[in-house]
Amino acid sequence: MNLFTRIRNRGQRMIAKHLVRRPFEISCQTPIISFTFDDFPKSALTVGGSILNSFGLRGTYYASLGLMGTIAPTGEIFQPEDLKLLFAQDHELGCHTFHHTDASETPAKVFEQEVLENRRALSTLVPGMKFETHSYPISVPRAGTKRRIQKYFSCCRCAGQTYNSGIVDLNYLSAFFIEKSRENLDAIKNIIERNREARGWLIFATHDLDPNPTRFGCTPQLFEEVVAYAAKSGALILPVSKALAALGRP
Repeated sequence: MNLFTRIRNRGQRMIAKHLVRRPFEISCQTPIISFTFDDFPKSALTVGGSILNSFGLRGTYYASLGLMGTIAPTGEIFQPEDLKLLFAQDHELGCHTFHHTDASETPAKVFEQEVLENRRALSTLVPGMKFETHSYPISVPRAGTKRRIQKYFSCCRCAGQTYNSGIVDLNYLSAFFIEKSRENLDAIKNIIERNREARGWLIFATHDLDPNPTRFGCTPQLFEEVVAYAAKSGALILPVSKALAALGRP
């Protein structure tokens, strides 16, 4: 990545973070943790979902329905029958655009059409079902993108490697990607402890779960260790939409 690109990306992150905000105050006595999976690789449900279920927990799966049945850089993507299993296990299905469209590089109007196409595809596959929350693919959104899609979702998730506390932006919630610390379990435990002390909302994210994961995923062993530590931390562990409801957002 050249210097110009790095400067441009940094500037865009700053603009996206500070403009078109939907302020919301996180105020809770008990910290909250959510587990999310981007792209919805099949292993995220068959392996990750099984681990969550073993603790009596549920997660949020951000799907690009245009990728369904394909092989992506994050591994084998879910099949239609996996949606039935997801809903049967009471996990949440979230929006990730139809074609996994780069939130930074795509014009806002085009990005909105990707969101609407994903909504239409879901209504065809599962009549009556709709996405409540969204995750920006690949990179941070443009300010115009935040403005155009905010009306479709209760909240939109980005990255940031931190937790959410105090006054947050529902158009730009932070997440902590497990794979970025997959060789450092202590760093993951530390963010859980910091979230507990702040009584905030920590949103974990990852992609595939495999003994030999892609660079975007993590091993089942690590994921289970993270879930176990989160469960022991005393946090309330909920899918994103239910966490937001627990925080008092209609």
